[in-house]
Amino acid sequence: MTAHTSRTLVGRDAELTEIASLLGVSGVPDQVSPGTGIVLLSGDAGVGKTRLLTELRDLAFTEGWQVFAGHCLDFGDSALPYLPFSEVLGRLAADLPDVVDQVASVRPALARLQPGRRVLSSTDGSGESDTSALDRGDLFDAVHAVLEAVAEKAPLLLVIEDAHWADQSTRDMLSFLFSRPFVGPVAVVASYRSDDLHRRHPLRRQVAEWSRIRGVDRIQLAPLSDDAVRTLIAELLPGGLKESELADIVGRAEGNAFFVEELISAASMPGSWVPADLADVLLVRLDRLDDNARQVVRTASVSGRKVSHDMLAAASGLAGTSLDEGLRQAVEMNVLLANDGSYAFRHALLGEAVYDDLLPGERVRLHAQYTEALRDGAARGTAAELARHARLAMDLQTALTASIQAGNEASAVGGPDEAAAHYQQALELLVDPKRELDAGVPISKLVVAAGDALTASGHPMRAAALIAEHLDRLPADAPGAERARLLSARANALIVTESDVDPVSVSQEAVDLLPDDANGLRAKVLAIHARILSAYGRFDEAQAAGMDALELAERLDLNELASDAITTLSGLKKAGPKEGLRSALREAIARAEESGAIHAELRGRFLLGRSYEDWAEFDEADEWFRSGIKRATEAGMPWAPYGFECRWQLSWVKSVRGDWDEALELMDFTGQSPPPVPRALLDSLRLNILQARGQDVTAPARALRRLWPQEGGVPIHAASAEIACAAQRSDPDGALQVYADAVAVLSQIWHEWFSARIRLAALTIGAIARSMPQIAAGERAAYIVQVDRLHADGHQVLERYTDPSGHWGPEGRSWVKRLDAETLRARWLAGVDAPELDVLVDTWRETVLLVEEFGDVYELARVRTALAGILRAAGDPAAAREQGDLARETAHRLGAQLLLEELRALGSTAVRGDAAPDALTAREAEILALVAEGRSNGEIGKQLFISAKTVSVHVSNILGKLGASGRTEAAAIARRRGLLD
Repeated sequence: MTAHTSRTLVGRDAELTEIASLLGVSGVPDQVSPGTGIVLLSGDAGVGKTRLLTELRDLAFTEGWQVFAGHCLDFGDSALPYLPFSEVLGRLAADLPDVVDQVASVRPALARLQPGRRVLSSTDGSGESDTSALDRGDLFDAVHAVLEAVAEKAPLLLVIEDAHWADQSTRDMLSFLFSRPFVGPVAVVASYRSDDLHRRHPLRRQVAEWSRIRGVDRIQLAPLSDDAVRTLIAELLPGGLKESELADIVGRAEGNAFFVEELISAASMPGSWVPADLADVLLVRLDRLDDNARQVVRTASVSGRKVSHDMLAAASGLAGTSLDEGLRQAVEMNVLLANDGSYAFRHALLGEAVYDDLLPGERVRLHAQYTEALRDGAARGTAAELARHARLAMDLQTALTASIQAGNEASAVGGPDEAAAHYQQALELLVDPKRELDAGVPISKLVVAAGDALTASGHPMRAAALIAEHLDRLPADAPGAERARLLSARANALIVTESDVDPVSVSQEAVDLLPDDANGLRAKVLAIHARILSAYGRFDEAQAAGMDALELAERLDLNELASDAITTLSGLKKAGPKEGLRSALREAIARAEESGAIHAELRGRFLLGRSYEDWAEFDEADEWFRSGIKRATEAGMPWAPYGFECRWQLSWVKSVRGDWDEALELMDFTGQSPPPVPRALLDSLRLNILQARGQDVTAPARALRRLWPQEGGVPIHAASAEIACAAQRSDPDGALQVYADAVAVLSQIWHEWFSARIRLAALTIGAIARSMPQIAAGERAAYIVQVDRLHADGHQVLERYTDPSGHWGPEGRSWVKRLDAETLRARWLAGVDAPELDVLVDTWRETVLLVEEFGDVYELARVRTALAGILRAAGDPAAAREQGDLARETAHRLGAQLLLEELRALGSTAVRGDAAPDALTAREAEILALVAEGRSNGEIGKQLFISAKTVSVHVSNILGKLGASGRTEAAAIARRRGLLD
């Protein structure tokens, strides 16, 4: 197992500043004068006291201080008196022998502390006590004097570590030094473990006395914050951990730096056990306990972090007095903490270590006692606790019943992840035919409950797989209602995934299998069927199924189902005016709120937000998406369908509107554990912002490809980022390949002519256009063939587009025009079927207007930049500057570094509109013709038998005479002016 230790101080800047200020070490003007401070530094073992003191030492050295440290050691009853001061004196004798010898000559008692030279005091029977007292006084004075003498050379910092192990003599020495001021700049800091100071510890009383001495300050080093722990983990493991592993370490370490380091060392191992070295450190605490206290602690470890007094009384096997004595000692020795009738381990990892140390039979027996106490009511607890203890006690029938109850309770309070886990545990237990459900409860209901919980927690693919597995297990003669229930639930999960299984056919099979008397089940199956038909554009059939579902639900007083059907029926109004759709959805949302149909409510909020988004009414879309996020979070379902969709769509809206920092906050899942697909959706959006800000996101974008088939939104946005990266490195073939890969996947999971294909085609043609100057003249025609193919693809999408509203929104219109504009620019730059300059300019001006109408801030800046380059080449520098300035302002606000670089390359020098053909020399005209063919300086030099450097000089002259910012622009200007044959 690899050890991981950080050399960087993490999360302790405030404490370092405070202690340095109190000691006068910081060297900052107007602070405490050097050497007047005394600090008692306390904190739990491993929390970072030594690391902080090391940083303090380095700071003191930087400020010109001398630093000497002494350490107390755990010798038990055989402690060596004054051990840390003996260590300090040894260092002083080595570094400053003249000073030590000078003080020792005046105060010979100092020699008693020098390592290897300790002597016993002379005694003469009755005079022993007085002589000992006299020697101690002389010794204390001698130590004080040598510290004063050392401080005459430079300020002195004395550090005494681990004072909780200090012997009485050392504590007395510290008391003397604390109470007798120093004349010179001497500062003292003593550290100790606060968790070792049980009620009878001798240092406990001593610290209380020291705290009353003037000039003595106390600093309690608290655990690191969660953010600091995450920073520490990133320092220790630059490669990072999965969020679930990271959150586990953050939770278990409880801000203790040593625990963090040990847990990271064990992170690659299976399970969540406590590393052996750490367990040894923790379990030492039990050695100080008597048998009753050990039994209490072992019993408490079975509960986890916290246990009630009633449970300990019922499960420990200890009588009242024995239990009280055991508890008192465990609390006094800082193993347990008492709070309002319950007890908790001071460190959660200590509880884990104790539990891991139990013998197998002892563990089962204790869990059985917990199970009995919960079942009999001797102690209060939850169904989840009963399920856990019963399972670990091998009482599996009790575990089955309790797991189902725990799943129901978790679902009721908005805990879909926990509910899914409990239901799946129950299903695992049911694999054994010895166990069975309560009479009248079909297994299909439990399977559907597990599937619904998985879907609500953001794992619909797992839900569909689980239900499919149980469908395969159903016997051929299973009742039609059971099979219909499972088929409908599977279709419900499939509808929010990208699967090759058709949800409509699965749902239709469920409808066909419904028996006539299955009224409640029929209402639910029809409501799901209507929703699925609506999603697939089969609106007439959806209307019929939805109305049947609504009629049944209202007749049976099934309010949640009725709300679900109403929401579906409201969404069908998309074929009419948008105002009618929105009004119907508002009513459906209100009804869902009233009936407590949270899923229908979230769907309504999402659909209403999408209605506004489709019309680029972003303020209203923002409002409804935020409300969906809020309700999903309140219901404990942040990753559920439609709840998460609101977050993703709002992130997109913020990205489009140029609120990039807010978008990144929405896409930040630090401290959360999103399922893979939601994580990928957020990442795909985030990478586009990071790419625009100058990061090469090729690798992380490509890493998302494994999830392309699972959700179409991932390839759309991740491919956009990949295409942008290809454009940045002038790789047209790479851009074309990304386009082909994305279209292949999306055609398989959706259909060939999906609307986002227009956007991908436009971006890919833009990447080709940007690369055109680097493409040899002879190869440009082949790329224009690809451009024309992509252009035709986009217009094929437009021709085949169908929408019940008949509406092609602002976003679609802007990308269609962008597709046309990028195609013309590519032809113009390639010199292949080049458009007239006024046609090119007009098309890009129209593109600017349509993108501005849509409201995509970054894309607007991009098209303005492209237009500025075209206008500059057309000899309209004022218009070019206007567009460039607008784009530059946006790029600065967004932090879009790549766009700023493009604008800088475009330049601000005015194009010389009066340049004449005869302004070029014959050689320059010859070189210009070769430049227009895409030849490099080296290629031109070889053809004309001149050096590449000479060619470079001619090219610079050509650019200056034509007023062009680059080779491509120079070629375009030359064609417009007829300078090329």
